[in-house]
Amino acid sequence: MAQLENNAFFWQKLDTLYFSSSVVITQPAGSSHPTYINLVYPVDYGFLSDTLSQDDSGIAVYKGSLSDNQVNTVIIAADILKKDIEVKLLVGCSVAEEDAILRFVNQTDFQKTILIRRGNEVPSWGFSEQ
Repeated sequence: MAQLENNAFFWQKLDTLYFSSSVVITQPAGSSHPTYINLVYPVDYGFLSDTLSQDDSGIAVYKGSLSDNQVNTVIIAADILKKDIEVKLLVGCSVAEEDAILRFVNQTDFQKTILIRRGNEVPSWGFSEQ
């Protein structure tokens, strides 16, 4: 079985993106999805201002209840209806909130996600030779 090699430098870059932008909340926790009203957001959801994403709305962010302002988790979603893959950042989310987000985004057969938690390791290939 292949192992995911976490790279601390990758997570530092995500933190830089997060800290250099503002979070714009478009769907507060408890609100319904704009298209699928039976789907209710478990935490605040929005995007990072001044960033780019596949759908031109900015990098997606789930903002949990913890005061931690570090990107500790990302989810990668494969959506066969939109025929795309999206990366979404989870910031300040407890383990229970991460689980609720996974249940929320995996409710449909058309989209499935994986979750990747932050690591602090730096593999040998992670260092540049400058």
